Amino acid sequence: MDFLRPQTWPEALARKAERPAAVPIAGGTDVMVEVNFDRRRPEALLDLTRIPELTGWERDERAIRIGANVTYTRVIEELGAELPGLAMASRTVGSPQIRNRGTIAGNLGAASPAGDAHPILLALGASVEAESVRGTRLIPAVEFYVGVKRHSLAPDELIRAVHVPLSPGPQQFSKIGTRNAMVIAVCSFALALDVPARRVGTGIGSAAPTPRRAVAAEDYVSGALPWESRDPIPDGVGARFGELVAQTASPIDDVRGSAAYRRHALAVLARRNLAWAWKEYQCA
Repeated sequence: MDFLRPQTWPEALARKAERPAAVPIAGGTDVMVEVNFDRRRPEALLDLTRIPELTGWERDERAIRIGANVTYTRVIEELGAELPGLAMASRTVGSPQIRNRGTIAGNLGAASPAGDAHPILLALGASVEAESVRGTRLIPAVEFYVGVKRHSLAPDELIRAVHVPLSPGPQQFSKIGTRNAMVIAVCSFALALDVPARRVGTGIGSAAPTPRRAVAAEDYVSGALPWESRDPIPDGVGARFGELVAQTASPIDDVRGSAAYRRHALAVLARRNLAWAWKEYQCA
C-alpha cells in the first residue's frame, strides 16, 4: 500500500487524478478501522492532513462553508450557535478522541447510511463541494448518496468543503442506539424549521440503503403548522407527521434492530423533534 502525502491542494488533486483508486484520509476514523481489521486494502492512501486550505470555515449571508478537515469538535465549539443541528449530531459521534479527529467530509466520504451528519445535512439542504483537476462542482446532499456506502463523486474527485445553508429557525437531531454513547445509530432523524419560507426540512439515517428526506412528511407538516399564530401544534399533526416519516423509511432487520422497531422509533423521533423545535419557535 502506497502512502501519498501532498503538501498543497493542487498537488492533492494531481495525485488523485494520477491514482483514482487512492483513498483520501484525514481523521482516519472510518478508513483505518477497515484497514486495521483487514476489511479493506486500498492500493494507496492519500493523506490530506497537511493541506491548509481544508482546515478553515467561512460564512456569508446565506451559508457556512466548512472545509473538509474541520473536525466534529470544531463544529461543536465554533459553529454550534449558527448550525445547532449539526452540532447536536456531532456531539453523538464516537468518543471525544474520535470527535477530535473525525470530520464531516469524512462522514460524507464513507457514505454510510448510519452516518450521524447525514440527516441534518439533508434537512438543511446542504451541498458538497467536489473538485478535481477538471474543475469544481456543487453536489446537493440529496443527490450525493447513491447506495450503501456509495456516493456520487467521480473517481478523480475530492471533497473540498461542505456548504450548509443558514436556516432561520430551530433545528433538532436525535438518534437511537443500543447505549447512550459511542454507538452506531439504530436509526436517526433530523429536522429544521425554515421560518421565513414556512417549510420543514427532514433527514432520516440508518433506516434505508441511503440517508434520505421524508418529502411527503415535509409537505404535510409545513402546511399543517400554525406559523403565524405560533399556537400549539394541532392535535393529530405530530402523529401523522411521524407516520409519514416512518413510511418513507425502508429499513432492514440486523443485529442492531428490526425493521419494525426502526419504523416505530422513527415515528417517535419525528414527533418529539417536531415538538421540541416548535416549542423553541414559540419561545423565540
